[in-house]
Amino acid sequence: MIKVTGLHKKYSGLEAVAGISFEVDQGEIVGFLGPNGAGKSSTMRMLTGYLPPSAGEIQIAGLDVLNHSLEVRKKVGYMAENVPLYTDMYVGQFLRYRAALKGVKSKDIKQRVDDSLEKCGLADMRMKMIGNLSRGYRQRVGLADALVHDPDLLILDEPTAGLDPNQIRSVRDLIKELGEKHTILLSTHILPEVEMVCDRAIIINRGRIEASDTLENLSRKVQSGSLNIEIKASAQNATEKLKQLDVLSSVRLKSDKDGWVMLECLSKPGSDPREAVDNLIKTQNWPLREFHHNQARLEDVFVELTQE
Repeated sequence: MIKVTGLHKKYSGLEAVAGISFEVDQGEIVGFLGPNGAGKSSTMRMLTGYLPPSAGEIQIAGLDVLNHSLEVRKKVGYMAENVPLYTDMYVGQFLRYRAALKGVKSKDIKQRVDDSLEKCGLADMRMKMIGNLSRGYRQRVGLADALVHDPDLLILDEPTAGLDPNQIRSVRDLIKELGEKHTILLSTHILPEVEMVCDRAIIINRGRIEASDTLENLSRKVQSGSLNIEIKASAQNATEKLKQLDVLSSVRLKSDKDGWVMLECLSKPGSDPREAVDNLIKTQNWPLREFHHNQARLEDVFVELTQE
């Protein structure tokens, strides 16, 4: 559905996107992640035809974005981070207007507006003035606008920004439902959201792609998590013994009180340290009070790949 090759974008000599290449297959929900200023929004705007690239090629459904701009836009629904809405229009009126602008046939406009209102939970808001809606409902109107022409591809830039937890959950469920029919490229800073919704993640930093893989494979490429243990032992002796294990990359003392020491053991990429640490504890006859394994999360992957 999306094929990007050698994409560059420069602003006054500053290279915001530095030759990235990636693909998104039809039917995938892919998270597009990166810190502020990484080049995410520039890339998404180029994908939609809103910004021209400085160099490189973008294909959407086999069509070149530069040479077939209008045809591509018919296949793409874009929801910007700050949704541009006409606040003096009614919700239904606005969506009919947007459907007409997007080339939906007159005989199909009512059905398309009804469908997008229903999907986005706005059926009761049809006759509400947009200016009187809450932030959550305005986000829903923006999503309905992206859907109203029934595009093959949805590009969503921070769709849950500024929403409360209930609204975030509702929009998240909606995105998962839409993923059954549409290909979705989702940009967000809420990483648990990506873990719950996406099949794969692309991580961009300083205009370059640092990683592109399934969430499970990304976790294996960095620290595989941590193991917290609380044992009755000499802190120095326990730390030295644990550091000799090949499966651990580091051991950190968290507390030492009344003879009980709490240690955080970081495992090497692709390693599960539990069996080796358990065997050492038994061999050394250390009394054990806590043994807790924390699996690596997408947040850990993100920080390791993008931190200075």
